[in-house]
Amino acid sequence: TTNCTILGVAILVVRKDYNLMESAVFAIANAIGFTLALVIFSGIRERLELLDIPEGMKGIPISLIVAGLLALAFMGFANIV
Repeated sequence: TTNCTILGVAILVVRKDYNLMESAVFAIANAIGFTLALVIFSGIRERLELLDIPEGMKGIPISLIVAGLLALAFMGFANIV
């Protein structure tokens, strides 16, 4: 996923025709956002290990649900700027 993120930032910088300073700020902001999402997601998964989850939902199914909810939460920040 990290390689995809790096490639995606590079493609967006070229598509939006940013100069060097704008590109650096955009890349740093994306890195901070990606790190924040990973830390939140890993924290939620750690807490889910302690909960009594039905057997059919353990592992990947609950992770996909959490990823979807996290994506919806981050979509709220999409049009702030």
